[in-house]
Amino acid sequence: MFEIKWIQDKISKDEYYFSKHGDQERKNDNLTISEVEEALLNGIILEQYEDTGRGESCLVVGFTIFGKPIHIVCGEMEGELAIITVYIPSPPKFKNPYERG
Repeated sequence: MFEIKWIQDKISKDEYYFSKHGDQERKNDNLTISEVEEALLNGIILEQYEDTGRGESCLVVGFTIFGKPIHIVCGEMEGELAIITVYIPSPPKFKNPYERG
């Protein structure tokens, strides 16, 4: 089970990486690395996911300094934070940044 403090410590210490998929999704939504970092540093864990064969993960919701909502799915690999995917939550999947549609 993940804790937001651990995630924020990894971001602060630059002990994280984007998966290939995560980086592509970030680019698809025109999000900068700084925006993802901002969202993680002020975010909360919205959902925790059990190990489905690739390890446990969690969904973090956070906002940029300009109020843009971002969802980040995080995992852990060899002690580092793995950013699995990144996206801007939107209907129909999400009613708002905190609720599924």
